[in-house]
Amino acid sequence: MLRALLRNKWVKIALAAGVICAVLLCVKAWRDTMRDPVIQRLTIGSTALPRGSAPVTIAFLTDIHVAGPDMPPPRLERIIAQVNALEPDLIAITGDLVSEKMTATKIYTPEEIVAPLADLRARYGVAFVPGNHDHWYDWPGLAAQLARYPTITVLENEAAQMGPFAVGGLDDDFTGRANIEATTAAMQGLSGIRLWLSHSPDVFPSLPTNADLVLSGHTHCGQIAYPWGGSPATMSDYGEEYACGVSELHGKTLVTGAGLGTSLLPVRLFTQPEIWVIEVRSERR
Repeated sequence: MLRALLRNKWVKIALAAGVICAVLLCVKAWRDTMRDPVIQRLTIGSTALPRGSAPVTIAFLTDIHVAGPDMPPPRLERIIAQVNALEPDLIAITGDLVSEKMTATKIYTPEEIVAPLADLRARYGVAFVPGNHDHWYDWPGLAAQLARYPTITVLENEAAQMGPFAVGGLDDDFTGRANIEATTAAMQGLSGIRLWLSHSPDVFPSLPTNADLVLSGHTHCGQIAYPWGGSPATMSDYGEEYACGVSELHGKTLVTGAGLGTSLLPVRLFTQPEIWVIEVRSERR
């Protein structure tokens, strides 16, 4: 019976069409995975900037996931050159520097993973918070490497004044390490644009209403998505609500980035690597 089916010309056409579709889908997936990051832009207002002052910009990166085959350090170096060309005032990174996925063709050392970040350039420095994969892989090793570079400020339920930004950085919420109360307390006494960094977007509803901007990642915007939008898995307890792009709640603005690298599988499909450029302008009270 199988031989008879294979001799049927319509079966042959269907099989050929299936093979062609599979090849085209693979090509599309690899292109989505390896393409240069798309620059996404957003402008928000803040009363924390003095009236008439020049806007300030944030370059936002997340989920770099250094690992072979898709994110070797040389590719990250090229992306960092792209970030520097944007001339941001502040660079924010919301975790997951590494991917230790079983499908990786190469797992890099903490030194190899962090070294490209030394070339990041921004007037007010680089703010970083860890993600779940950083903790699962070797957070002490990664933290020791990050500490070698004075331009990078690591925040783990801590806060720092970085130019006109009061930056509160949460430790990873997905692994139960985030402490909003401690970070809120650390932000007391700081001035300027109230910027929160969190690897996971799920903390967003619980953050203080005086937050100007919240940046997060973790979801990869699904990484493998449907062509019509949405994805099989959001990695968020809120489903699609905070899983990708810009959200607003009680005067707060959240940006959830699609990230740069991959997790679990070394491919994207119908999503793309992103760099966000957020411009903050002075706004009247």
